[in-house]
Formats: sequence, structure tokens, C-alpha cells
Amino acid sequence: MNTRETPVDLAHEQRATARIVLIAAAAALGGFLFGFDTAVVNGAVEAVRGGFALDAGQIGITVSCALLGSALGAWYAGPLADRLGRVRSMQVAALLLAISAIGSGLASGMWHLILWRVIGGTGVGMASVIAPTYIAEVSPAQVRGRLGSMQQLAIVLGIFAALMSDAWLASTAGGAAQPLWFGLAAWRWMFLVAVVPALVYGGLVLGVPESPRHLVAKGRLAEARVVLREVLAMRNEAALDFKLGEIERSLKSEYRPNLRDLRGPRLGLLPVVWIGILLSVFQQFVGINVIFYYSSALWHSVGFSEADSFSITVVTSIVNVLVTLVAIGLVDRIGRKPLLAVGSAGMTVTLALMAWCFSQATGSGAALSLPAPWNMVALVAANAYVVFFGVSWGPVVWVLLGEMFPNRIRAVALAVAAAAQWIANFLISYSFPTLAEMGLSFAYGLYAAFALISLLFVVYAVRETKGMELEDMTT
Repeated sequence: MNTRETPVDLAHEQRATARIVLIAAAAALGGFLFGFDTAVVNGAVEAVRGGFALDAGQIGITVSCALLGSALGAWYAGPLADRLGRVRSMQVAALLLAISAIGSGLASGMWHLILWRVIGGTGVGMASVIAPTYIAEVSPAQVRGRLGSMQQLAIVLGIFAALMSDAWLASTAGGAAQPLWFGLAAWRWMFLVAVVPALVYGGLVLGVPESPRHLVAKGRLAEARVVLREVLAMRNEAALDFKLGEIERSLKSEYRPNLRDLRGPRLGLLPVVWIGILLSVFQQFVGINVIFYYSSALWHSVGFSEADSFSITVVTSIVNVLVTLVAIGLVDRIGRKPLLAVGSAGMTVTLALMAWCFSQATGSGAALSLPAPWNMVALVAANAYVVFFGVSWGPVVWVLLGEMFPNRIRAVALAVAAAAQWIANFLISYSFPTLAEMGLSFAYGLYAAFALISLLFVVYAVRETKGMELEDMTT
């Protein structure tokens, strides 16, 4: 190698690496919107319930309806991205989220709010599928794993930003139901501010290149060559020709699986598909999104002030961000199965402790109170529960779902598992207000039981995929 060329090549590679990190970060904003849009309702729950005079079932459907839109958006995101392109599809998702933010903030009743939240949920579902797909397709192999992890980090940062925004708006107005700017209640601004990250996301993805894989599939080889040259630091023309040919051969030989490929001899589906579905279901049935959707209302209902309830929720979201960073560092060292097992065991104990604490509550309805020391014990247990979930079932399930299926069914099996996850999320989010009226101790006891079952499931049904090649995965 000519030593005089080495610094030039190195500088070019460093610039290309920096650019791909920025491109991946722009795409990962879809994950930020995922977290922001699903968590922003947390601070508005009680104000919406009072403002629209909703009962438990109605507030449950109002909070959880976006998840049905998310399931729909995730299911159709793939075909839409193949037709319009990854970048254009991300712009559509951003537009849906911006429209939803404005509509939700100005909603005149429950059904109007539900409509706009379903539209936003559809954008969330699209972003949750298209953004990681795009990142994988434009990233060099040597940094693909780290860049792909930006999606999960963006999600928890979005949750944190939404809860911080809710807390600030409620504090500024003197309460979520109190008027703020232009005579609109603070809870309406909680939804309206979501238009800002949606527009930022839409603007940033205007400047990112289309996926070379999509460009080749559409016969736009010259554009694909430019992307490979500039983004992936491929300057050698022979190497560019080889890479383009490799993508073309992959597309021609690619088998598009369908639902029939998931059929198995027992219970209608292949065993590995059932394992993927149950991983998705247990991730939600341990009740994690009750914390992120209802925690402000929950802590307020057991005697904490509204301001303290918002502060507690923000602290919990910070804990979630930190443990996600820990999980990213541990998953390839410790392995998937051990982390899931530790998480299940920890969640079983902490959820059971929360159930016990809430059994000590006194009063009922608006007079419900959790006396000392049980209020602080419950608070510590709730944050410990988030730690155990965040270091295990939060990120690890997504890692497993991306690895565990054989190549020929991976795409459709992952779609089925993701749909199951959104539906399970909806069921838990919808049912919590009704369960809470039956008793918070009962609700958290139920989640503790699911956590214990998930531990047995991990021990006896889930296999370790650490260090395994994707080609070695079997049904």
C-alpha cells in the first residue's frame, strides 16, 4: 500500500463513519417518536378523565387505542417501504405523528381523541419497523450492531422526554387540567408539543440517502452506486460493482415468506414461532407499560401530590434510560437467556412487593392513601422493577426476535411476533384502569404471577442465541 495514500483513505473512512452515524441517528429519531408518542399520555390521564367525564373502561380505551394503530402501522410498514422507499415512508410516519399531535391537542371529546391517537399510533408502528430496517441496510457490517442499538436507546429517551415535558407543562400551569397558553389546558399542550419532534424527524430524513438495497430493487443502480461510494466509504470501482452485483443476486434469490410457512405439526405453528409470540406477550403482560402510561395517575391516587407524582415518573424514566445502556453493554457478554432469567426473577419479587404495599392502602376513590412506610417501599420497588425489566426483557426480547428465527421465515415470523406484542400491550393498557378499581394489590399481584410464569418459560423453553450464526437457527 502506498503510505502517502493511507492518511487520505483513513480520513475518508472517518468522514464516512461520522456521516453514517449521523444518518443512523436521524433515522433513529423514529424510535424517539415511538417512545414520546406512547408515553406522553401519562401526564394527561387524570385531566382527560375529568375533562371528558370518562369511566375506567373509557379511559382505558383512550390511553391504549394508539397501540391498535401501531399494530396496523407495523403490519403494513414493510410493503409500504418497498413501494415508496424507506426515506419517503419515514416522512409519511412523521406526517401522521404531526397530524395526530395537533388533532389530539385540540380534540373536543373522547372519540375525537381516540381517532387522532390511532392515527399517531399508525405512524409509531411504521417508524418502529422502517427505522431499524433502514439503519441495517445503510450501515457497514462492522458497526451495524451498535448503530442498530440506537433505536432502543432512542425509544427510552423519547419516553424520558415525554414525561419530562409533561411534568414541566403541568408545573407551569399549576396542574395538568389548568389553562396554559391561549387558554388551552396543560394536558392539551402535552399532546401538541409532540408536533416538534415529528417535524424535526420529517425534516432530518429529507437529508438522508435512500437505502441502496431499495434503489437496486427499483433499478436505480447509478443512485445506489453514489450511496455506496459516499456513505459506506467504498471508493474502489471494482468493489462497488461487486457490492451492487451482490445486492442484485440477493434480491433475485430472496424468498418472500408468507403465513403458511409458519405452520407446524402441533398447535398450528412451528415451536420457534410460538416461543417468539410468547416472548412478546410476556414482555407486556408483566405490566411495564402501566408504569409508563399510568404512573403519574397511579402515584397521585395513593396520596402523592400531582407535582411529586410527575417528578417520580421522570426519575423512573431516567432509570429506564440508564439500565438500557447497561443492557446494551451486557447482552453480548452475559447472553440473552441469563439476562431474561434474572429479569424475570427480579420482576417477580418487586411486583409481589408492590402488590403487598398496595394492600396496605387506606380509604377509597379520591381518599385512597398509602401510608408510610409503605408508600416509600412501593416507590423503591417500582423503580427496582423498572431496573430488572430495563436490563433484560426490554431490549433482550428485541434482540432475540431478530436472531431466533430461521432465515427463510424471519421476516414474517418477526411481523407476527411484533403484532402479538402490540396487541398484548393494548390488552394490558386497556385493562389496567378496571383492574385498579378492583384493587391495585390485585393488579400488581397479577403482573407478578405473569413474571413468575415468564421465568419458568425462559428456563424451559428459550434457548441461548449468543454467538450463534443466523444461518444456524432452526425451527
